[in-house]
Amino acid sequence: MFPPCRSSRPARKFPLQNASVIRMTKWEYVTVPLLTHATKQILDNWGDDGYELVAVVPGPNAEQLVAYMKRPKE
Repeated sequence: MFPPCRSSRPARKFPLQNASVIRMTKWEYVTVPLLTHATKQILDNWGDDGYELVAVVPGPNAEQLVAYMKRPKE
């Protein structure tokens, strides 16, 4: 087992000066079946609605793909 990590710098006991708060983006996701003969049209339609492609994975059969897409929540 490794010994606990010790920093040579003391822990801060006061808030950082001039620190800004960064809000994390919240996303909504959708899975979309892709038809091989209309893949571009399907992706373009979802892109027009503000979605971006995250991944494409094999679908339930050899001829089908599934796209995972996301867009920021409003």
